[in-house]
Amino acid sequence: MFFKGSRYETVPEGVFTDARGRQIPYKLLRVIADAPSLQTHTVRALDRLDTIAFQFYDDPEQFWRVCDANLAFMPDELLEVGRRLLIPLVQR
Repeated sequence: MFFKGSRYETVPEGVFTDARGRQIPYKLLRVIADAPSLQTHTVRALDRLDTIAFQFYDDPEQFWRVCDANLAFMPDELLEVGRRLLIPLVQR
């Protein structure tokens, strides 16, 4: 259902049974563990989350790690110039 490397790839699934007995699969709440270490990045003009992710992770699709670390519901809210972003470092 989710692509390899997706933040939801390893999240366990649950099943909801509605009033008519239909079973509807869903992803359980994803628990965000404390990051082993963090760096920061100050947002500059023209920064994008995919380029920031590439800078730190060599993979632009890992932008969600930056979103999670900064508790962002909407990713674009992180791109205010001058904002300091927390960047969790992950072991490769």
